[in-house]
Amino acid sequence: MSAFYPGLLKDREPEMVFSFSTKQRLHFDSWCQWWYSLGIKQSAFPRKCAEDKNSSDEVEGMKLSVIIPVFNEKNTLKEIIARVKESPVEKEIIIVDDYSTDGTRALLQNELALQVDKVFYHDRNMGKGAALRTGIKEAAGDLVIIQDADMEYDPCEYQALIDPIIKGKADVVYGSRFSGTGPHRVLYFWHSLGNRFLTLLSNMFTDLNLTDMETCYKVFRRELIQSIDIHENRFGFEPEVTAKIARKGVRIYVVGISYYGRTYEEGKKIGWKDGVRAIYVILKYGLFKK
Repeated sequence: MSAFYPGLLKDREPEMVFSFSTKQRLHFDSWCQWWYSLGIKQSAFPRKCAEDKNSSDEVEGMKLSVIIPVFNEKNTLKEIIARVKESPVEKEIIIVDDYSTDGTRALLQNELALQVDKVFYHDRNMGKGAALRTGIKEAAGDLVIIQDADMEYDPCEYQALIDPIIKGKADVVYGSRFSGTGPHRVLYFWHSLGNRFLTLLSNMFTDLNLTDMETCYKVFRRELIQSIDIHENRFGFEPEVTAKIARKGVRIYVVGISYYGRTYEEGKKIGWKDGVRAIYVILKYGLFKK
Protein backbone atom coordinates (compact mmCIF):
# COMPACT_ATOMS: atom_id res chain seq x y z
CA MET A 1 0.00 0.00 0.00
CA SER A 2 1.29 3.45 -0.88
CA ALA A 3 0.09 6.85 0.32
CA PHE A 4 -0.04 10.36 -1.10
CA TYR A 5 -0.26 13.50 1.08
CA PRO A 6 -1.11 16.77 -0.80
CA GLY A 7 -0.17 19.96 0.88
CA LEU A 8 -28.72 21.07 8.77
CA LEU A 9 -30.63 20.49 6.35
CA LYS A 10 -34.14 21.36 7.60
CA ASP A 11 -34.79 20.62 11.28
CA ARG A 12 -35.07 16.93 12.04
CA GLU A 13 -35.09 15.37 15.46
CA PRO A 14 -32.63 12.50 15.87
CA GLU A 15 -33.86 9.37 17.56
CA MET A 16 -31.83 7.82 20.34
CA VAL A 17 -31.15 4.10 20.06
CA PHE A 18 -32.11 2.22 23.22
CA SER A 19 -31.65 -1.42 24.04
CA PHE A 20 -34.82 -3.50 23.88
CA SER A 21 -34.48 -4.09 27.58
CA THR A 22 -35.18 -0.40 28.28
CA LYS A 23 -37.57 0.24 25.39
CA GLN A 24 -41.14 0.44 26.71
CA ARG A 25 -42.85 -0.11 23.39
CA LEU A 26 -42.27 -0.24 19.64
CA HIS A 27 -43.04 2.97 17.76
CA PHE A 28 -46.03 2.56 15.47
CA ASP A 29 -44.51 4.90 12.91
CA SER A 30 -41.46 2.70 12.47
CA TRP A 31 -43.75 -0.01 11.11
CA CYS A 32 -45.57 2.48 8.91
CA GLN A 33 -42.21 3.60 7.53
CA TRP A 34 -41.64 0.06 6.17
CA TRP A 35 -44.40 0.59 3.62
CA TYR A 36 -43.93 4.31 3.18
CA SER A 37 -40.29 3.96 2.16
CA LEU A 38 -41.24 1.75 -0.77
CA GLY A 39 -43.23 4.51 -2.44
CA ILE A 40 -41.19 7.69 -2.10
CA LYS A 41 -40.29 9.30 -5.40
CA GLN A 42 -36.80 9.53 -6.85
CA SER A 43 -35.02 12.87 -6.64
CA ALA A 44 -31.61 14.21 -7.59
CA PHE A 45 -29.09 15.76 -5.17
CA PRO A 46 -29.81 19.38 -4.27
CA ARG A 47 -27.70 21.78 -6.29
CA LYS A 48 -26.20 23.40 -3.20
CA CYS A 49 -25.79 22.42 0.43
CA ALA A 50 -27.89 24.72 2.61
CA GLU A 51 -25.99 25.73 5.73
CA ASP A 52 -28.02 25.31 8.90
CA LYS A 53 -27.92 28.64 10.71
CA ASN A 54 -29.40 27.00 13.81
CA SER A 55 -26.64 24.40 14.15
CA SER A 56 -24.62 24.49 17.34
CA ASP A 57 -21.81 27.03 17.60
CA GLU A 58 -19.77 24.21 19.09
CA VAL A 59 -19.21 22.85 15.57
CA GLU A 60 -16.58 25.54 15.09
CA GLY A 61 -13.15 24.07 15.73
CA MET A 62 -14.39 20.50 15.24
CA LYS A 63 -12.99 18.68 12.21
CA LEU A 64 -14.73 15.85 10.38
CA SER A 65 -12.64 13.13 8.73
CA VAL A 66 -14.49 11.94 5.62
CA ILE A 67 -13.30 8.49 4.57
CA ILE A 68 -14.15 7.51 0.98
CA PRO A 69 -13.37 3.87 0.04
CA VAL A 70 -13.10 3.59 -3.73
CA PHE A 71 -13.19 0.66 -6.12
CA ASN A 72 -13.89 1.26 -9.83
CA GLU A 73 -15.80 4.53 -9.39
CA LYS A 74 -14.31 6.54 -12.26
CA ASN A 75 -17.69 7.89 -13.35
CA THR A 76 -18.73 9.32 -9.97
CA LEU A 77 -15.54 10.01 -8.01
CA LYS A 78 -14.96 13.54 -9.31
CA GLU A 79 -18.52 14.59 -8.53
CA ILE A 80 -18.63 13.07 -5.06
CA ILE A 81 -15.39 14.85 -4.12
CA ALA A 82 -16.91 18.13 -5.26
CA ARG A 83 -20.06 17.44 -3.26
CA VAL A 84 -18.10 16.58 -0.12
CA LYS A 85 -16.08 19.77 -0.44
CA GLU A 86 -19.30 21.79 -0.71
CA SER A 87 -20.57 20.50 2.63
CA PRO A 88 -20.30 23.45 5.06
CA VAL A 89 -18.33 21.70 7.79
CA GLU A 90 -14.61 21.75 8.50
CA LYS A 91 -13.24 18.51 7.14
CA GLU A 92 -10.39 16.43 5.84
CA ILE A 93 -11.03 14.11 2.90
CA ILE A 94 -9.31 10.72 2.91
CA ILE A 95 -9.59 8.49 -0.16
CA VAL A 96 -8.53 4.85 -0.18
CA ASP A 97 -8.34 3.29 -3.64
CA ASP A 98 -8.82 -0.47 -3.28
CA TYR A 99 -6.86 -1.37 -6.44
CA SER A 100 -9.31 0.01 -9.03
CA THR A 101 -8.88 -1.25 -12.59
CA ASP A 102 -11.29 0.99 -14.53
CA GLY A 103 -9.14 4.13 -14.67
CA THR A 104 -10.08 5.40 -11.21
CA ARG A 105 -6.49 5.20 -9.98
CA ALA A 106 -5.15 7.13 -12.96
CA LEU A 107 -7.83 9.78 -12.44
CA LEU A 108 -6.78 10.12 -8.82
CA GLN A 109 -3.07 10.29 -9.58
CA ASN A 110 -3.35 12.70 -12.51
CA GLU A 111 -6.11 15.03 -11.35
CA LEU A 112 -8.04 14.45 -8.15
CA ALA A 113 -5.36 13.71 -5.54
CA LEU A 114 -4.51 17.40 -5.21
CA GLN A 115 -8.15 18.18 -4.39
CA VAL A 116 -8.23 16.09 -1.21
CA ASP A 117 -6.09 15.78 1.90
CA LYS A 118 -4.85 12.18 1.82
CA VAL A 119 -4.93 9.37 -0.73
CA PHE A 120 -3.92 5.76 -0.11
CA TYR A 121 -3.50 3.09 -2.76
CA HIS A 122 -3.89 -0.61 -1.99
CA ASP A 123 -1.58 -2.86 -4.00
CA ARG A 124 -4.35 -5.46 -4.36
CA ASN A 125 -8.13 -5.52 -4.05
CA MET A 126 -9.07 -6.38 -0.46
CA GLY A 127 -12.62 -5.03 0.00
CA LYS A 128 -14.49 -2.12 1.52
CA GLY A 129 -13.75 -3.13 5.11
CA ALA A 130 -10.02 -3.22 4.42
CA ALA A 131 -10.18 0.20 2.76
CA LEU A 132 -12.02 1.61 5.76
CA ARG A 133 -9.43 0.11 8.09
CA THR A 134 -6.75 2.04 6.23
CA GLY A 135 -8.71 5.29 6.27
CA ILE A 136 -9.76 5.07 9.92
CA LYS A 137 -6.19 4.50 11.00
CA GLU A 138 -5.07 7.68 9.24
CA ALA A 139 -7.98 9.90 10.32
CA ALA A 140 -7.00 12.98 12.33
CA GLY A 141 -10.34 14.77 12.77
CA ASP A 142 -12.47 14.91 15.90
CA LEU A 143 -15.21 12.90 14.16
CA VAL A 144 -15.15 10.25 11.44
CA ILE A 145 -17.81 9.63 8.79
CA ILE A 146 -17.92 7.03 6.02
CA GLN A 147 -18.85 8.25 2.54
CA ASP A 148 -19.36 5.90 -0.41
CA ALA A 149 -18.20 7.21 -3.79
CA ASP A 150 -21.29 6.04 -5.69
CA MET A 151 -23.50 9.14 -5.19
CA GLU A 152 -26.15 7.21 -3.23
CA TYR A 153 -25.66 9.35 -0.10
CA ASP A 154 -25.78 13.15 0.02
CA PRO A 155 -22.91 14.98 1.79
CA CYS A 156 -25.27 17.91 2.40
CA GLU A 157 -26.59 15.86 5.32
CA TYR A 158 -23.32 15.91 7.28
CA GLN A 159 -24.53 18.70 9.56
CA ALA A 160 -27.65 16.79 10.57
CA LEU A 161 -25.62 13.64 11.18
CA ILE A 162 -22.94 15.17 13.37
CA ASP A 163 -25.30 17.42 15.34
CA PRO A 164 -26.18 14.89 18.10
CA ILE A 165 -22.45 14.38 18.75
CA ILE A 166 -21.64 18.09 18.62
CA LYS A 167 -24.39 18.76 21.18
CA GLY A 168 -22.94 16.14 23.52
CA LYS A 169 -25.83 13.69 23.23
CA ALA A 170 -24.23 10.91 21.18
CA ASP A 171 -20.97 9.09 20.56
CA VAL A 172 -22.14 7.36 17.36
CA VAL A 173 -24.78 8.34 14.80
CA TYR A 174 -26.32 6.07 12.16
CA GLY A 175 -27.98 7.65 9.13
CA SER A 176 -31.12 5.61 8.45
CA ARG A 177 -32.56 5.20 4.96
CA PHE A 178 -35.77 3.90 6.55
CA SER A 179 -36.42 6.91 8.77
CA GLY A 180 -37.13 10.54 8.04
CA THR A 181 -38.92 12.26 5.18
CA GLY A 182 -36.13 12.87 2.67
CA PRO A 183 -36.39 11.59 -0.91
CA HIS A 184 -35.65 7.91 -1.53
CA ARG A 185 -35.25 6.33 -4.92
CA VAL A 186 -37.61 3.38 -5.38
CA LEU A 187 -35.61 0.29 -6.33
CA TYR A 188 -35.41 -3.37 -5.28
CA PHE A 189 -38.07 -4.78 -2.95
CA TRP A 190 -36.08 -7.87 -2.01
CA HIS A 191 -32.93 -5.85 -1.45
CA SER A 192 -34.86 -3.57 0.92
CA LEU A 193 -36.38 -6.57 2.68
CA GLY A 194 -32.92 -8.14 3.02
CA ASN A 195 -31.55 -4.99 4.62
CA ARG A 196 -34.38 -4.98 7.12
CA PHE A 197 -33.87 -8.65 7.92
CA LEU A 198 -30.14 -8.14 8.53
CA THR A 199 -30.92 -5.15 10.76
CA LEU A 200 -33.45 -7.20 12.72
CA LEU A 201 -31.02 -10.09 13.13
CA SER A 202 -28.25 -7.72 14.23
CA ASN A 203 -30.60 -6.05 16.73
CA MET A 204 -31.46 -9.43 18.23
CA PHE A 205 -27.81 -10.02 19.10
CA THR A 206 -26.81 -6.45 20.01
CA ASP A 207 -30.06 -5.63 21.88
CA LEU A 208 -30.31 -2.33 19.98
CA ASN A 209 -33.26 -0.93 18.04
CA LEU A 210 -31.50 0.34 14.94
CA THR A 211 -33.59 0.85 11.80
CA ASP A 212 -30.73 0.54 9.26
CA MET A 213 -27.64 -1.36 10.36
CA GLU A 214 -26.29 -1.64 6.79
CA THR A 215 -26.29 2.10 6.09
CA CYS A 216 -23.13 3.67 4.75
CA TYR A 217 -23.55 6.84 6.83
CA LYS A 218 -22.06 6.15 10.24
CA VAL A 219 -20.43 8.88 12.31
CA PHE A 220 -18.07 8.10 15.20
CA ARG A 221 -15.96 10.00 17.66
CA ARG A 222 -12.50 9.37 16.25
CA GLU A 223 -10.97 7.95 19.41
CA LEU A 224 -13.87 5.50 19.67
CA ILE A 225 -13.67 4.05 16.16
CA GLN A 226 -9.87 3.92 16.30
CA SER A 227 -10.11 1.86 19.50
CA ILE A 228 -11.97 -0.93 17.66
CA ASP A 229 -10.11 -3.71 15.84
CA ILE A 230 -11.87 -4.31 12.51
CA HIS A 231 -11.27 -7.72 10.93
CA GLU A 232 -13.84 -7.94 8.13
CA ASN A 233 -12.46 -7.04 4.70
CA ARG A 234 -15.66 -6.66 2.68
CA PHE A 235 -19.19 -5.53 3.48
CA GLY A 236 -19.07 -7.48 6.74
CA PHE A 237 -17.65 -4.27 8.21
CA GLU A 238 -21.18 -3.01 8.93
CA PRO A 239 -22.41 -5.82 11.25
CA GLU A 240 -18.97 -6.21 12.82
CA VAL A 241 -18.57 -2.57 13.79
CA THR A 242 -22.20 -2.47 14.98
CA ALA A 243 -21.67 -5.45 17.28
CA LYS A 244 -18.47 -4.01 18.71
CA ILE A 245 -19.93 -0.54 19.19
CA ALA A 246 -22.94 -2.03 20.99
CA ARG A 247 -20.66 -3.97 23.32
CA LYS A 248 -18.98 -0.74 24.43
CA GLY A 249 -22.26 0.64 25.72
CA VAL A 250 -21.85 4.04 24.05
CA ARG A 251 -24.67 6.46 23.16
CA ILE A 252 -26.04 5.75 19.68
CA TYR A 253 -28.48 7.97 17.80
CA VAL A 254 -30.31 7.57 14.49
CA VAL A 255 -30.93 10.42 12.01
CA GLY A 256 -33.16 9.94 8.98
CA ILE A 257 -31.43 10.52 5.64
CA SER A 258 -32.33 10.62 1.97
CA TYR A 259 -31.20 7.84 -0.36
CA TYR A 260 -30.38 8.03 -4.06
CA GLY A 261 -29.80 4.33 -4.75
CA ARG A 262 -28.42 3.01 -8.02
CA THR A 263 -29.07 -0.14 -10.02
CA TYR A 264 -26.62 -2.92 -10.77
CA GLU A 265 -26.44 -1.59 -14.33
CA GLU A 266 -25.34 1.73 -12.85
CA GLY A 267 -22.57 0.06 -10.85
CA LYS A 268 -24.06 -1.29 -7.61
CA LYS A 269 -21.68 -3.94 -6.26
CA ILE A 270 -23.18 -5.62 -3.19
CA GLY A 271 -24.79 -9.01 -3.93
CA TRP A 272 -26.49 -11.98 -2.31
CA LYS A 273 -23.16 -13.52 -1.28
CA ASP A 274 -22.47 -10.43 0.82
CA GLY A 275 -25.86 -10.92 2.48
CA VAL A 276 -24.96 -14.49 3.40
CA ARG A 277 -21.62 -13.28 4.74
CA ALA A 278 -23.40 -10.60 6.78
CA ILE A 279 -25.51 -13.28 8.50
CA TYR A 280 -22.34 -15.19 9.36
CA VAL A 281 -20.68 -12.02 10.70
CA ILE A 282 -23.72 -11.14 12.84
CA LEU A 283 -23.65 -14.62 14.39
CA LYS A 284 -19.88 -14.60 14.76
CA TYR A 285 -19.58 -11.28 16.59
CA GLY A 286 -22.91 -11.67 18.33
CA LEU A 287 -22.01 -14.96 19.95
CA PHE A 288 -18.29 -14.48 20.46
CA LYS A 289 -16.37 -11.48 21.76
CA LYS A 290 -13.55 -10.77 19.34
